[in-house]
Amino acid sequence: MSPDTIGLALLLLGVLLLVAKLVRVKWKLTQKLFLPSSIIGGGIALLLGPDIFGRAMALFGVDSFTEGGLFGAGVHEVWSALPGLLISVVFAGLFLGKPLPRFKDAARLAGPQLAFGLTLSTGQYVIGLLLALLVLVPVFNLPALTGALIEIGFVGGHGTAAGLGDTFEQAGFPEGQDLAVGMATVGLLAGILLGIALINWGVRRRKTAVLDSKAEISDAEQAGLLVGEKRGPGAMLTVHPSSLDPLALHFGLIAIAVLIGQLILSGMQALEQALWADTIEIFAYVPLFPLAMIGGILLQILIDRFDKNAIVDSMMVERVQGFSLDMLVISAMATLSLQVLAANLLPFLLLAAAGILWVVGAFLFLAPRMMPLYWFERGIGDFGQSLGVTATGLVLMRIVDPELKTPAYPAFGYKQLVFEPFFGGGLVTAAAIPLIISPHVGAVPFLVIMAVGLAASLYTGLFVFGRKRKGGAAAPVQEDASARS
Repeated sequence: MSPDTIGLALLLLGVLLLVAKLVRVKWKLTQKLFLPSSIIGGGIALLLGPDIFGRAMALFGVDSFTEGGLFGAGVHEVWSALPGLLISVVFAGLFLGKPLPRFKDAARLAGPQLAFGLTLSTGQYVIGLLLALLVLVPVFNLPALTGALIEIGFVGGHGTAAGLGDTFEQAGFPEGQDLAVGMATVGLLAGILLGIALINWGVRRRKTAVLDSKAEISDAEQAGLLVGEKRGPGAMLTVHPSSLDPLALHFGLIAIAVLIGQLILSGMQALEQALWADTIEIFAYVPLFPLAMIGGILLQILIDRFDKNAIVDSMMVERVQGFSLDMLVISAMATLSLQVLAANLLPFLLLAAAGILWVVGAFLFLAPRMMPLYWFERGIGDFGQSLGVTATGLVLMRIVDPELKTPAYPAFGYKQLVFEPFFGGGLVTAAAIPLIISPHVGAVPFLVIMAVGLAASLYTGLFVFGRKRKGGAAAPVQEDASARS
């Protein structure tokens, strides 16, 4: 693979993202669905790839596009490698530039939120593994690890799904990556579509504390544009560009976090090989990105202690993350194998339908009983995350609470501090496949572990935090100042 091919592949992703943004601005349907440009661009790249454009051209006797589609095999090869690299950049910056909160403040707000989030994720494992053991393994001859695809694709998203490619391959099921990426796409679309539908339902049924039926989203916001007073700085210049560009500084910090994660992973792999590899191997299958997140946390602890000049800007970190995530999603979708999805279509649909029904049912029946107040605003964030990653949850919370009048945002953020290191691409997500295929653990014991976790989170949410519920679902907005302090 030549440097020119790598450069061309990156440039083409930039062009596709701009074309996708133009589609979002001009096509009303994509606006009403709030489709991110990366998803639109990924769909365009998929249409022009080998499975659709290549096969269509082959019908006319032109076989030169069957391997790499319109863009060529070399570009396709570069794109397929990008998600596994970029996901570490995204995870490394999750906590950079964000001072870690006091435990008491975080626990007060995040307790019910964490119980609900853990219920959703452990439930996805329980439902997926039950479906795998009872149907997918005996009927479709698929491996039991397919039971983990719901949580990997829905909560983990495209980055986690693509980042686990080597893990799937080492587990003897390389098709799992394409199925997981497909699951992530279905989950993202379902999260947006069903989330908007639930918000409309909540407004009509007076389940929301802030939003009412008269609230409207402007045409510019639907097109994904910021105009007038809504425009603001996307980041701050914390160092003078003449010495070092601020973007380069923050990229360097993220690079350090990734390297710390690599050192931790290498150390744990060496320790495993020396002590217990003959019995069970876990870290041999664990990808880099959850450890990169741990590296980011450790680096942030040092920053909190020694950065007296506040040179780390969370918004600048988010810009690096956002760029990486857009490139990740579009490249992951562009290299999705439709042949794998077609070959496993019925099992794929069964898993997707079961996961969606679980999340929708949990939101409607469990969230009101687990959240003390503002259950709709707080629950819709976890609903979106449990189908279409964190960004979807944030978008839905922004729609239902545009002026941040409820404690939904801080509660969700504090919950992430505990939730992210384990689920949605964290250590549990990374270790799930190695544990399921391990002869010393296996699918059934892992199912039992997740069932115990589900029972514990349900009990905590329903009988500890749920007892503190007051009044109706849409209580007056009266605690936003103290909740956000």
